[in-house]
Amino acid sequence: MPAKLAIAETDLAVSPLCLGTNMFGTAQPSDKAAEILDTFFASGGNFIDTAHSYGDWIPGIPNAASERVLGELLKGRPRQAFVIATKGCEFDYRKGDFALRVTPAHLEADLSASLELLDLDCIDLYWLHRDDPARPVREIIDALIGHQRAGRIRHFGCSNWSVARILEAQQYAASLGHVGFVACQPMWGLAEPDRAAMATYAPGGYYEDGYPVLHRAGMTMIPYSGQSRGIFSKMAAGLAKEAVGPDVAALYYHARNLCKVEMLKTIAARRAASVNDIVLAYLTSQPLPTIPIIGCSSARQLRESLAACAIRLSPEELRQLREA
Repeated sequence: MPAKLAIAETDLAVSPLCLGTNMFGTAQPSDKAAEILDTFFASGGNFIDTAHSYGDWIPGIPNAASERVLGELLKGRPRQAFVIATKGCEFDYRKGDFALRVTPAHLEADLSASLELLDLDCIDLYWLHRDDPARPVREIIDALIGHQRAGRIRHFGCSNWSVARILEAQQYAASLGHVGFVACQPMWGLAEPDRAAMATYAPGGYYEDGYPVLHRAGMTMIPYSGQSRGIFSKMAAGLAKEAVGPDVAALYYHARNLCKVEMLKTIAARRAASVNDIVLAYLTSQPLPTIPIIGCSSARQLRESLAACAIRLSPEELRQLREA
């Protein structure tokens, strides 16, 4: 894996890919998760992403399944060997009412539980999983700064926040002489999502809908769905829309993305790489700091994604893919 990258305004040096662990403890039981994590570390990876809510939508398992399994798997590893990111203030999926939980009290409860489950004294990068635009931004920023000063988190960022609210938060933090959010976690990949489908399957912000202004201002982007749930590999293989999962089809199977398939295949052939490698390289080759979160179902699939880090697309190739 290429050299570590610095996240601006922090002391964090992280691998160019972040390992997403949302399936740890559910689709990936402990032994399978351990194999994936060992492969990631052996390849030079050190950046791991989880969330306190991961797994809570699946009945019959302990809450916070990902954090529970990850905490066990990290025991015995030197603390300096990994950079851990987790998220709080998400919906309570066990209640199922989708009520917003973005208050200092919810933050305190979620952060405390995450620290206990991960068996850590401090979270390296703490994400707000969601926003509540009806609440004053200052109260949640004040609470985050308080936890930072108490040594419970080193830095903080946001996911599923609108650009307008992020700018408001940054302005308030600056008035305190604080850097505020150091990173943003938007939905972003080569495939453009259907905006209406996002409301059902991926509620949050899509990078191209305003987030480049934050990126150009120096904020690191750590996007999720960077491989667009494998849609281009499926399209390149000739799968019909009906053969793709309903959520993936609703989000990505449309003309705008179908138009990109031939260009992807051309660049993949020239690079002696897979279509999925080029999809991931589209993000790792961005001129502004971008560290994709990758998901994988096996150690083999992870190794394939890690190999894509060696591919550096040219500005012209990025343009061709973007405009195809």
